[in-house]
Amino acid sequence: MQTVLPSNVLLGVVFPRSKAITAALVFGFALFTAAMAQLVIPLGFTPVPITGQTLAVLLAGGVLGANAGAASQALYVVMGAVGLPFFADAKGGWTVATGSTAGYLVGFVVAAWLVGRLAERNQDRSVATALGAFLLGSVTIYLFGVPWLANVIGADWNRAAELGAYPFIAGDLVKVAIAGSLLPTAWRLVDRSRR
Repeated sequence: MQTVLPSNVLLGVVFPRSKAITAALVFGFALFTAAMAQLVIPLGFTPVPITGQTLAVLLAGGVLGANAGAASQALYVVMGAVGLPFFADAKGGWTVATGSTAGYLVGFVVAAWLVGRLAERNQDRSVATALGAFLLGSVTIYLFGVPWLANVIGADWNRAAELGAYPFIAGDLVKVAIAGSLLPTAWRLVDRSRR
């Protein structure tokens, strides 16, 4: 893993680039994801709840870059898997980490890396490109989560998508819009302050 934040991502510009600061930001975003996981709306027909986690995942990649963003999500998953109450509804432990939502957790790591890589290529600077980057990150989470859910519940792809994707699309589009407008706005403020 890269030991310091890239110089062309938002927090790599805002904070001094050092190993200690990068580690603190990785830890901070793992905790932020855990906090956002507690914003839960359970849906009675599916084991997958609506949470704020995916917004944290998108922002982690966007502001930390690929490696640190992915590391923050991997750390979040590990802390939850060892039993800290970091998953939705303050749950934790190996059974939860490998249960019906495990694919989404893996998707968090991959999505944060992908969004971070796009941010390193300046795709977080304008609303149009940021929306595309964050939408791709959200789709990536589904690509890992839905097949795993299908396997765990013994359902076909369509049934798993009915339980693990379709009910969440509208909310995820809102999260994409939030992240996609937040980062370009933050970049404009940072650029203005550096002049």
